[in-house]
Amino acid sequence: MKSQINILRQLQELVLTRDEHHQTGDGSHLDALNDSIDVLQQKLEPQVASVYGRLYKKNHIVISAMTNGCCAVCGMQVPIAQGQQVRLAQHLVTCSSCGRILFAADEDAAKNVSEPQDRDNPKTGISRFSAEELMVVDLDVATREEAIDRLAKAMEQGKFITNADSLVTAAMERESVLSTAMEGGLAFPHVRGVEGGGLTLAMGISQKGIDWDGEQVNIVFLSAIPVAVSAFYLRLMAGLTQAFSKEANRKAVLGAKDAASLWKALQKATRTTVK
Repeated sequence: MKSQINILRQLQELVLTRDEHHQTGDGSHLDALNDSIDVLQQKLEPQVASVYGRLYKKNHIVISAMTNGCCAVCGMQVPIAQGQQVRLAQHLVTCSSCGRILFAADEDAAKNVSEPQDRDNPKTGISRFSAEELMVVDLDVATREEAIDRLAKAMEQGKFITNADSLVTAAMERESVLSTAMEGGLAFPHVRGVEGGGLTLAMGISQKGIDWDGEQVNIVFLSAIPVAVSAFYLRLMAGLTQAFSKEANRKAVLGAKDAASLWKALQKATRTTVK
């Protein structure tokens, strides 16, 4: 059953990648994504395919990690005996609350360890997901992997995530499915399944540009995303794309001289597009 769980995890990532492409892409890769999804679906055993199909009709997130003894999507505590069944992975185990298929979280996967928000003084806008210490103004690198590594290290050093190396590996695996480079010199590398807290966003700028699978990129947003907020991430990415479709906003961030000025430029650019 472990192999079936792995197929389901790959399948969910492809489906969510297709959802992203529907919203922010030009549609040129939809056929290839659909073909890959069909190939994986054909590898599902009949019983697993039946459960998958039933859950998929309700929500495209059909499988959830079990982290700290809880379902990562709905937060429900998993009974001890059931949790052991999830770890053994001898058969499908579903969450008693949300019904999603559970799998044991990878021990070495990156985790979100940022401080919870102060409920008495809630943050707004882009401040809900990022901070000045996640701004990198000297992204003087040649490749997308180096860019992702710099931003992941900023997340780890700022104590927002654990295991930057794991995050980089996962982000590059996602890039191998479909490049996250977009028009306007933007790129949105990201990793889903970074559980333990909220969505975390780091930003870096490169004056000379980075070769991103054949595209030149000057502005990079790296996101670590809990699976439960995958749908919200699409709205965040759309808001960032809208903000930086304006040349004035791109010039403002590229003109930043330090992390403080880059953070201010990002806040100003997104004040109406990211809520």
